[in-house]
Amino acid sequence: MAFDTLVLKNPNTGEIKNAPVGFSWTTFFFGFFPAIFRGDWKWAAIIFVVAFFTIGAGNIVFAFIYNKFYIKEQIYSNGFKVVSSAKGNLQRVSSNLGIELPVLQ
Repeated sequence: MAFDTLVLKNPNTGEIKNAPVGFSWTTFFFGFFPAIFRGDWKWAAIIFVVAFFTIGAGNIVFAFIYNKFYIKEQIYSNGFKVVSSAKGNLQRVSSNLGIELPVLQ
């Protein structure tokens, strides 16, 4: 999957977030810190604990899955909707993520 970024907006608060799609190089190299910088405390704690018990090897696994978890959390738990995709093909991104992306009208 090519690298892409979704622009998400919470229709209730007006907050806008950029959500990268695909492999997370930042999680691969920096572990739980990208989750902290995104304010994603739950996943930061999970990644930290897994990395601690696997001596950092868990970061390799999370590099493949963290961005998808982040997007799903923003959409399903925090009420964000997709405004646009950097590459412009939301159907491809939705298919690659395996989830239906709610688009803000």
